[in-house]
Amino acid sequence: MGYFKQKFRDTKKLPDWIFVILAAFIRFMRFCFYRVKIVDPDNLIPTAERMVAVTWHNRLLFFPAVFPAEVRKRTVAVVSASRDGQYIADLIKCFGLRSARGSSSKAGANAQLEAARALKQGNHVSFTPDGPRGPRYHMNRGPIHLASIHGTSVVPVAINASRYWECRSWDRFQIPKPFSTLTLVIGRPIEIPPNLTPEELEHYRKLAEDALNEASNVKPEDIPTAEEIAEMQRKKAARQAAKKAAQAASK
Repeated sequence: MGYFKQKFRDTKKLPDWIFVILAAFIRFMRFCFYRVKIVDPDNLIPTAERMVAVTWHNRLLFFPAVFPAEVRKRTVAVVSASRDGQYIADLIKCFGLRSARGSSSKAGANAQLEAARALKQGNHVSFTPDGPRGPRYHMNRGPIHLASIHGTSVVPVAINASRYWECRSWDRFQIPKPFSTLTLVIGRPIEIPPNLTPEELEHYRKLAEDALNEASNVKPEDIPTAEEIAEMQRKKAARQAAKKAAQAASK
């Protein structure tokens, strides 16, 4: 067993068919075993405006499966240049996302150049700002710096599961349990001004970090589903119709 574990550790590139099967399995699980709720107060999902999206590393598993295809095809994800980053890049490619390989510690300049090119072309850029090594839930300055240079906003994005398993990794990676609810939370955009001083850069970094933590704490049970909203609207319309009928009968 130790031999096979070592062989896996030494493997930097797995066959593409493994990720095709994994992506198909994630899609199957998403549509058959999970209920999805969306919180998007500013209606950003269909927008044409480019943005820098940030989400925590431990919420990545269903990130590509939950977003609509029209968003995925316009998104470039900044992914670590490590072996694990290669696995993530191969997986998200199956969902139509492109990747810019690099991080704060490896090939960072190349990733920044690819991300900048994506923004100039009107696309979105996605970061996991506490990856690839942590600390967990601590945002690095990369997304803020990029948004400041290119005149776009930072948008916190969270995928919160009502029930999940927690791995023993540095980020406590979350695997949603079957038949749980996944809530996609799109936070309010944070406008990042240009020419930031180091103090201002830290201010907006902390502001974005707090906003992402707030989005990550939204509980699925607090958000009604589309079916529940439709039912509430139906009942409200029925009450209004009954009230009008009663008023007409009393005249």
